[in-house]
Amino acid sequence: MNVRNIARWCAFGAVTALLALGAPAVSAARGLPACPPGPASTRPPSTPAGRDSPGACRAAGRIVESAVRLTRPEETGFTPTGYHHLGANSAGAWSGVSGRISVVDGSIRPGSYDFVAARFMVKRDMGAGNIAWLEAGWAQTGWAGPLRQHIYTFNTNTRTWQFYDQYALKPGDRVWVDLHSDANGVWGAWLWWNNRWNLLTAQRLPIGQSAYVEQYVEVHVADGRPARIEVPSVTVDNVQLRPPDGSASRYWRDDVPTLTGYGPGQAQRTGGFCLNWVNRYDTWTAGDCDPDPAITPLAPSP
Repeated sequence: MNVRNIARWCAFGAVTALLALGAPAVSAARGLPACPPGPASTRPPSTPAGRDSPGACRAAGRIVESAVRLTRPEETGFTPTGYHHLGANSAGAWSGVSGRISVVDGSIRPGSYDFVAARFMVKRDMGAGNIAWLEAGWAQTGWAGPLRQHIYTFNTNTRTWQFYDQYALKPGDRVWVDLHSDANGVWGAWLWWNNRWNLLTAQRLPIGQSAYVEQYVEVHVADGRPARIEVPSVTVDNVQLRPPDGSASRYWRDDVPTLTGYGPGQAQRTGGFCLNWVNRYDTWTAGDCDPDPAITPLAPSP
């Protein structure tokens, strides 16, 4: 995980931020209509994400791009500054990942480089310290609307965060996210919204048609500004992986070779945050540590 952090942020240098209006990558989305305004979905997905899914569309609302550049900080303060990861990595390559993530309200400080993100990622080490990836989920940051949660993506082609303002999130929502590659090796990030699959971005990454997968709740505390960051428990469930051979998706269970950074039976804990595996590895919760956690997982889809 340290290698990923260095590749993701330290190469950028000093802490800076740039907010600008951006446009989605549409070259791989030709023919998809613009997604109309609509509410959060009222039912789980009925078909896999993809261009051929009934009602499939592309995000066409306001997208804010943010080129935040964060350094790797020292471990000081109430919540140690730096990155705190709770989740798992696949030990093998897959052609996609999908699942449902609950939305919570973290105590993120306005005007800071704090953030909490709950997301899926596909990635591959390209050598020489270069990692290529695409991630998608929701995030609450100190520099982009800190009092609300945003659907977001981040990719290493543009090296920017994209915040999708057309999707109005609130704590308690549950969002379905899908990342997968097509036959041409283009990776798409999809959101199930308004009971249809919405394409957020499509990126031709140099990672081929399969990649290693992450599922994480990630917390960052700004360097030099220690504070107590509170993150109510996030629930991730119904996590499925797409095999590279094109066969049907399967649940990410404990028979899938998986890396967590912790030994068997060890509690996953970092910076005052804890992960609880409800069902390894397709259902789990992560957030503030509780000495006697009451885990109430989301009900699986029919």
